[in-house]
Amino acid sequence: MSGSGTQAILLVEDDAAIATVITAALEDEGFAISHCTGIAARDRLLDQGRFALMLTDVILEDGDGLASLAAVRERAPEMPVIVLSAQNTLDTAVRASESDAFEYFPKPFDLDELVHAVRQAVGQRANLAQSEAEIAGEAEGVGARMPLVGRSAAMQSVYRMITRVLRNDLTVLITGESGTGKELVAEAIHELGNRRTGPFVAVNTAAIPADLVESELFGHEKGAFTGAIAQAIGKFEQANGGTLFLDEIGDMPAEAQTRLLRALQSGRIRRVGGRQEIAVNVRIIAATNRDLAPMIAAGTFREDLFYRLNVVPIELPPLRERREDIGALVQHFLILAAEDGLPRRTLTPEAVNRLEQRAWRGNVRELRNVVYRLALMAREDRIDAESLADIIGDEIAFGAGQVRESGGSFASALAAWLASETLPPGTLYHRALAAFEKPLIEHALGRTGGNQLRAAQLLGINRNTLRKRIGELGLEPDRFSQPS
Repeated sequence: MSGSGTQAILLVEDDAAIATVITAALEDEGFAISHCTGIAARDRLLDQGRFALMLTDVILEDGDGLASLAAVRERAPEMPVIVLSAQNTLDTAVRASESDAFEYFPKPFDLDELVHAVRQAVGQRANLAQSEAEIAGEAEGVGARMPLVGRSAAMQSVYRMITRVLRNDLTVLITGESGTGKELVAEAIHELGNRRTGPFVAVNTAAIPADLVESELFGHEKGAFTGAIAQAIGKFEQANGGTLFLDEIGDMPAEAQTRLLRALQSGRIRRVGGRQEIAVNVRIIAATNRDLAPMIAAGTFREDLFYRLNVVPIELPPLRERREDIGALVQHFLILAAEDGLPRRTLTPEAVNRLEQRAWRGNVRELRNVVYRLALMAREDRIDAESLADIIGDEIAFGAGQVRESGGSFASALAAWLASETLPPGTLYHRALAAFEKPLIEHALGRTGGNQLRAAQLLGINRNTLRKRIGELGLEPDRFSQPS
C-alpha cells in the first residue's frame, strides 16, 4: 500500500484459518502483522510496542474481546479498533459502537471491505481517538433490550446501519414491506442514540384524515377551523428534544408534504391558524412501505422532500429473504406469548421447518400472530408439524409453488397477492408491477449468473432498461454471480 510503509497491525484472532487469510491480505497491502490469540497475549504485545490498528474478535480463548477493550484504551488510547464477530446480533453491533470501534464486521465478512476499512482506519487514526468520558456516556446494555431478532446477513446490514447513526442526528428513511419492523428500528435508533432522554413520538400519517394532517403535525390555534375550540400543540412540538417518527410517509397529502419540507429546512414550524414561527429541535425518522420512485415520477411525492428524508436509507428485508431467522423469531415470540399469559409452548424442528417454507406476505408481524395463535390453540406443550398444520393449515412458499398449487394459473397467484395486500387508492397498478417485476428480474439474473446482458436478452428488453430497473428496484446483481 502506498504510504503505509511498515505500519504495525495487531490481529487478535483465535481462528487460525481466518487469521491466515487476514494476515496474507494485509501483508500484501504493506502492513506488518502481529498475530496473537487471547487477551493476555494481546496485552503483552500492546505493552511491548506501538500499533497503528488492532483487529479483534469478540469471543477469545480467555475472555470477551469487547468487554476487555478498556485495558486496550489504557495502553493505546488513540489506536483505532476494528471488531470481528460471529455473534451476529444487534447487541454485539451496538456494543462495538459503544466501545468506539472504528468498524464492526460480522462473520463471514467480505475481505476486500475489511482491507478497505483497515486503510481508512490507519489513515484517519489521529481523528478517531475519543475520551473515556465520551465512551462512558453511552447507555450500557440497552441494545440487549431492543426487540430486533435475527443473525442473518440481511439483518447484519441493518444492525450496522443503526450503529452508524447513533451518534448523530441525521435524518433516516426506513423502507420495507408492511410488517418488517420499521417502527422497531426507529425505536432502536432513538433508545440507543444521543436523544434517548427526550421523547419518542410516532405518528402514522396514513391513519390521519387528509384535512387534519397539518394540524396533527404542527398543531393549531383556537378557532383555526371548525371544531378547534382550544389551542393544541402538534407532534413536532411534542417531540421537541427527541425523535419524531413519521410512519407511512408515502401517504402524506401534497400540501402537508410542502409544509413538512419547509419545517425540515428551517427547523421552525407554524401552527395552523397561527402567525408565530416556533423553533423545534427534533430528529426525523421516516418510514414507508411504498416505492417512492414511481410516485416521484407521477408527481404525487415531492422529489426534494425525498432527498431531504433519504439522508441515511435503511432497507428492512422481508421475512422471505431472511428465513434463517424464523427459528429465533419463533422462540422469541413464544417467550413473549408466555409473558402475556398464554401457555408455554415449544416447536419441534420439523414444525419450524414448515414455518420456514411459508410465504409470510405479512412478514414478521404475521409470524408473531401465527405464533400467538399456536400458543393459544395447541393441545400439547410441544407443537409438531402435524399439529401446526391442523391449527394454521399448510402452505407452500409464495412463488412457483403457489402457482403450481393453483393449477399453474398466474391469475390465481395474482388474486392471492391482491387478497393479501392492503393498498391505498391510486397505488394498485404501480405496486402490482413492482411485485411482479422484481421477482421476474431476480429470476433472469439467477438464470444468467448475474450477467445483465444475458438477463436482458432472456427478458427481451433493452440492457439499459434492465440496468435502470435494477437500480430503481434496489437489486444487487452481484449476489447472483456464480462463484469462480
